Parts: sequence; C-alpha cells; structure tokens
Amino acid sequence: MKSGAASRRRVKSVLTSLMMVFILLNQWSLTSFKRMFEHKELVEGTWPWAYQALCFSCGYFAYDQQDMLQYRLYSGFIPSILIHHLVLLICFTLALYRRITINYLILTLICELHSVFLHVRKLRRMAGVRDAESRVVKVEWILNWIMFVFTRLVSHILITGKLIKDASKFEKGIEWPLAMLGMAGMNLLNAFLGIDLFNAFKKEKKPQQNNPKRHE
Repeated sequence: MKSGAASRRRVKSVLTSLMMVFILLNQWSLTSFKRMFEHKELVEGTWPWAYQALCFSCGYFAYDQQDMLQYRLYSGFIPSILIHHLVLLICFTLALYRRITINYLILTLICELHSVFLHVRKLRRMAGVRDAESRVVKVEWILNWIMFVFTRLVSHILITGKLIKDASKFEKGIEWPLAMLGMAGMNLLNAFLGIDLFNAFKKEKKPQQNNPKRHE
C-alpha cells in the first residue's frame, strides 16, 4: 500500500506542477505581471483552469488523507503530512465553495515543483544511486535545495507578506484569518521539511566521510 501511495503522490506532484506552470504562463500572456498580483485579482478573480486545478488537488488531498488514516500509512504521534493535508483541505474546500481566493491558493501550490524533486530523490535512492560524490547526486541536491528555497520558503513568505500588507482590503469575515492561519501552518511545515531535508543531506554525506577508503 505504501508503494502505491508513493506512486500516486509522484503522479499528483508532476500533474499539479504542470498545471501550475501552464496556468501562470497562460495568465501572464493574457494580462500584465503586475495586474496578476493585485488584491482584487487574487481574492475575487479566477484564472483560466485555476478552479479545476484546485478541485483536482483538493480531491487528491481528501483521498490521500483517507487512505493514510485507513491503512496507517504515516509515522509519528503527530504526522506532519496529515496536518499538511488537513490545513489544505480546510482552506481549499472553503475557497472552492465560496469561489474566493482561488488564485491565492494556486500560488501556494507552486511548492509542488519542489515535491517533484523530493520524489526524484526517492527514485534515485531506490535505483541504488547513493554515492554522494557522484555528479548525478550533487546536481540533484543542488536542484533540490534551489527549488526548496524558491518554491517553498521565498514564495510562501511573499504570499504571507502580501496577505499582511492587504489585510485592510479584506472584507470582515473568516477569509483573512483563515488565510493567515493556513499560511502560518504552511510556513511552519516548510521549516520542518527544511530540517528533515538538511538531516537527509548530512546523512547521505556521512558514509562518504566515514569511509575514506572508497576514494582511494
């Protein structure tokens, strides 16, 4: 069951990444870059195919959450992946139901570009390519860190900053508090992921440092 769930996540990450790139480039070709990130456009507007992409992601998160709970495909007392899915499901479901902040949520899904590289790393290790000194592993780690920084840390921090800056432009209601809560959760999970990624990087380097004979 775990291998099946992992395969579904890989396919979902690739499809979502392709959809995000298509939606953003398509919208950029239809309007100016500045107008794309105006408050009214992000909160009240819906870019072409954005609603469908969010429906796809929401449906996947709901199915994956149920699958992990039913077959206990998680570890730890408070699994971060279950919290991640729960936060996204609450935000996505409300946004889809009320048809607001669709474009904001599309921007948060840029992080799926990094998820692709996380899956590439798993496939690379499954294939037995684990030599930290090999060019393939070095390039993969460089790309992994670049995507982590720009598609998770930088993008989500910028989205959070945009929400804070435009707080007064939101109508009174649950939208702004929920958006801030969701971004706070995402930023916290990104920090935990960064720590896990750094530990994995050190672990992969450690065998090379502890076994110098391999380089003789």
